[in-house]
Amino acid sequence: MGSSVYTKTGDKGTTGLYTGERVQKSSLRVEAYGTIDELQAFLGLARAHATHSKVQAELLDIERTLWTLMADVASLGQNPKITDQQVKHLEKAIDKFDEQLEPLASFVIPGDHVSSSYLHVARTVARRAERVLWRVLDNGEEVHESNLRYLNRLSDLCFILSRVEEELDAE
Repeated sequence: MGSSVYTKTGDKGTTGLYTGERVQKSSLRVEAYGTIDELQAFLGLARAHATHSKVQAELLDIERTLWTLMADVASLGQNPKITDQQVKHLEKAIDKFDEQLEPLASFVIPGDHVSSSYLHVARTVARRAERVLWRVLDNGEEVHESNLRYLNRLSDLCFILSRVEEELDAE
């Protein structure tokens, strides 16, 4: 007999953190890593529709890293697995893609391409995840600063990648 997707352990409104603690499903911490999960899903949609192979590769790398970010957020008393090294990787990617683009001369309105539209949704979900994580910190709970920086840079990268999908010819 195979294992079941359902465990029934959350039927009373609690869920287990990665490190074993039980918390309310309504907690800000659960909302934060749930929002990162939503972000990962939108990045997958963006990757599925992306026309640039380098954008697809970058998005796949980020999707994999988001599993680690969710584990960081769902863990208490652990050293962060998302470090300044991953933040710097995003900064380098922003610079690499941005140098291919013309300077921005007007506001960007999403909707011309499916892939860039999903990247704009991902950008806003990343900002929401960052805001929720700040509320966790404001509540006096443990939050790794590198996790906050990662989400901030990721939203910036989503914006740049959306422009790549809109403005540059497909590879």
